[in-house]
Amino acid sequence: MRLISIALAVLLLLIQYPLWLGKGGWLAVADMRDQVGTTRHKTELLEARNAKLESEVRDLRDGTGAVEERARYELGMIKQNEIFVQVLRKDEQPAVSMTVPPPPPEPKEKQGR
Repeated sequence: MRLISIALAVLLLLIQYPLWLGKGGWLAVADMRDQVGTTRHKTELLEARNAKLESEVRDLRDGTGAVEERARYELGMIKQNEIFVQVLRKDEQPAVSMTVPPPPPEPKEKQGR
């Protein structure tokens, strides 16, 4: 009788092994659920980033406001007859020096012969 009990216990353990530690076992399923959650989160972040980039591309294609804003903030450009004022704190460095080209020279009048 004792031998049968031991044999049944060993058989039970052999049957339980794939359930817990096998390829489709509970532990593998739990790991896959964690991976799915992580992947979903990454996908949501990437979708939000794509939507933002798509909106920016649409703005750049359709209007000049986005182009002007980008030129001002990223390239430091200003319009003619505008004055750029930059207020710095003691610990800040000045922005890269961007200069506006001088206005074109006035056309010279042709002198009579």
